[in-house]
Amino acid sequence: MRALSVAENTPSAVPPREPDAQKARHLLRFLTCGSVDDGKSTLIGRMLYDSKLVFTDQMTALAADSKKQGTTGADIDFALLVDGLEAEREQGITIDVACRFFTTPRRSFIVADAPGHEQYTRNMAAGASNSDAAVILVDARKGVLAQTRRHSYICSLLGIQHVVLAVNKIDLVDYSEKVFREIVADYTAFVASFGFSVVQPVPISARYGDNVTRRSENTPWYDGPTLLDYLESIDLDAVSSEQPFRFCVQWVNRPDLDFRGLSGTIASGRIRPGDDVLIAPSMRRSRIVRIYTADGDLEQAQAGQAVTFVLADDLDVERGDVLSSPEIPVAVGGQFAAHVIWMSEHALLPGRSYLMRIGTRWVPVSVSTIKHRVDVNTLEHAAARQLAMNEIAFCNLVTGSPVAFDAYKDNHHTGAFILVDRFSNETVGVGLIDFGLRRDQNLHLEELSVNKQSRAAIKHQKSAVLWFTGLSGSGKSTIVNLVEKNLHERGRHTYMLDGDNVRHGLTKDLGFTDADRVENIRRVGEVAKLFVDAGMIVICSFISPFETERRMARDLVESGEFIEIFVDTPIEECMRRDPKGLYAKVKAGTIKNFTGFDSPYEAPHAPELRLDTSAESAETLAERVIAHLHESGRIG
Repeated sequence: MRALSVAENTPSAVPPREPDAQKARHLLRFLTCGSVDDGKSTLIGRMLYDSKLVFTDQMTALAADSKKQGTTGADIDFALLVDGLEAEREQGITIDVACRFFTTPRRSFIVADAPGHEQYTRNMAAGASNSDAAVILVDARKGVLAQTRRHSYICSLLGIQHVVLAVNKIDLVDYSEKVFREIVADYTAFVASFGFSVVQPVPISARYGDNVTRRSENTPWYDGPTLLDYLESIDLDAVSSEQPFRFCVQWVNRPDLDFRGLSGTIASGRIRPGDDVLIAPSMRRSRIVRIYTADGDLEQAQAGQAVTFVLADDLDVERGDVLSSPEIPVAVGGQFAAHVIWMSEHALLPGRSYLMRIGTRWVPVSVSTIKHRVDVNTLEHAAARQLAMNEIAFCNLVTGSPVAFDAYKDNHHTGAFILVDRFSNETVGVGLIDFGLRRDQNLHLEELSVNKQSRAAIKHQKSAVLWFTGLSGSGKSTIVNLVEKNLHERGRHTYMLDGDNVRHGLTKDLGFTDADRVENIRRVGEVAKLFVDAGMIVICSFISPFETERRMARDLVESGEFIEIFVDTPIEECMRRDPKGLYAKVKAGTIKNFTGFDSPYEAPHAPELRLDTSAESAETLAERVIAHLHESGRIG
């Protein structure tokens, strides 16, 4: 094989684009993925070069970089066209998702180059979520690897229908038909249940261009299309405009008293003035009277267009609501089953509260149950109590309020969501809804004639949660007992939930792993909420080491009803006291997962009260709690 000349095949000027012809080319978004070092970046670089989209100055710089990196001998290293990060060039890998636009006489393309390393699976999933097709590369020398299977499974979950199995580096196995056929058989057997519409195998050499944009004389046994020929011929059947109408309200547009519109981008379907719509989650009905855009009113709007709708009725509509077709309405509920791809270094813990964005709505959400984890190598289902980074599981989820949704297979826009950590704002997971849970349809809140205010008034108090948190041995129980005794003497109605006491009944089935601690606090928070509804002052004494779970307990009650009290005692003082002998057992190695040692404690950032037992007596600190209840109007 000969080295490429720097000036060879490079355009001298930017080719003119015909506006009408450009519109006629249907855009295809595709992803290149697979295991590390399978040649994804080289393939994209080769396609850009063969499409005459690499200019002379770029080729000159590429030749210099190729010589500097020394990865391809005297040949041009096309991967350097795509691997833009310095870290990528130094390591010879792709880290970020690099997107490139290019055109051919038959079609326009946006290609996303996904990283192959397992730790960057989340980047690959992000690229796949916006793709119409996937080119999954396999090194002919190595065959189908674990990451090949992982990426293929994620592509299937994300609804990609068109897959190219590009068996790359076919030149390194002497263009062997036998090797190619064995890899194709292995891969097609693995993805047989994935529901791909088409799996097109192509033997290629990204480095030398065999079967990439031109048919290779080195594979006379292959009579299928080249890679580019196949990508140009893909017919995208699932056209968003032919799906049921869906519109997520992004902004309620109210420039003056005479105009009120609902702005956003149509997710799917078509709509005309005069058409009826349902507004979820309220499921009220109205009619479109005007479709407004910056360029004037429209007689029809369809998927992908940014518009402002004016309704016939002045209804209470807010950001995050969904307009849908009355004939095929969007589902509404607070419980559903979904596949979750976990992206965070911190494990997903059932019961922990996260934020979910679905469409344009943000709601609190928690995973109630991990039904099973999927082994991406065998597709077997395994039991799991938590989910680690890059793992995929089928889960039941519960939202803090009803949301509008579709099954992901029916509508990608309203069937997908992201999960966000409530404190770091890190995107920690991606979810794909399978179906709503029937149990959600059978549950209704019963309106009661006696409410918590009337219950609390009998005792001349306002209900509240006093949530004491701190390390074991910090002095929580001592202060809590003094506080409850004081309130009892004043004739107030209280109940105390103590960490040790509830583990004899309510949570006796739980251990002390992080997942069990989350579930422990979730249950306690729900019980505390019931006591608040009963009009009582409930006093909770728990280590409750995680900020997220304390926030979850706070969010269960109304504003002002949750009073977080941090008993801030240094661990050295707690160890010196060691009232239950637990620290001695930790040192001896007989207790594991102990907070402050091999399990973390996340101190509150802004508690209502901070009590230092090393500086003041328990009696003085208890009086401070009572004084706070007076000042906040909880007791008279």
